[in-house]
Amino acid sequence: MEIIETGFKGLILIKPKVFQDARGYFLESFNRDKFRAIGIDEEFLQDNQSLSGKGIVRGLHFQSPPHAQGKLVRVIKGSVLDVVVDIRKNSTTYGQHYDVELNETNFLMLYIPPGFAHGFATLEDDTIFSYKCTDVYHPETEGGLQWNDREFGIDWKMKDPILSEKDKKYEPFSLFVSPF
Repeated sequence: MEIIETGFKGLILIKPKVFQDARGYFLESFNRDKFRAIGIDEEFLQDNQSLSGKGIVRGLHFQSPPHAQGKLVRVIKGSVLDVVVDIRKNSTTYGQHYDVELNETNFLMLYIPPGFAHGFATLEDDTIFSYKCTDVYHPETEGGLQWNDREFGIDWKMKDPILSEKDKKYEPFSLFVSPF
C-alpha cells in the first residue's frame, strides 16, 4: 500500500494495492498488521455503510470524548468529495480543512483520527460509502459544524445540496468550542 501525505498530523490517505484482471479486481481493504506498520494502531469497533443519491451532503460530524471516533473511510460504488476539518485545539492545522475525491476507481481510503469533523458530498447516484469506526455510535456525544461555513473555504463541487434536518442546524465555527 502507498501512503499519500495530507499535511495534517495523523490524517492518512492510503492507496491500497489493487490486483486487476479480466475477472475484476481484488484489494485488501484492512489488515491490522499492515495498518499498524503505517501508524494506525486502532481497534475498530463498528462498521457503517451508507447509500446516497447524487447531490447529498452528509456532515460535518464528530463524536466528542470519551467516545471520540477514528474512522477509516472509502467508497465502494460511485464517488464522493470527502472533507475533514481539524478541530484539535492544539493542532497547527486547527480550523483548516482537507478534501479528496474518493471513488470506486481510485480505491483511495482515508484514515481520520479523533479530533476531526467529517463529511462528504456525493458526486454520483447510488454511491455506497463505507466507514470503519474506533468506537460505537453514542448520540449523547455527537456533534457537528455548519457544512458551508465560509471560514473553512470548502468547495463542495455543488450548489444547493440535499441535507438532513440535523445537518442544517449545526452552529458556525465562530461559536464552536472544541472538546478536543
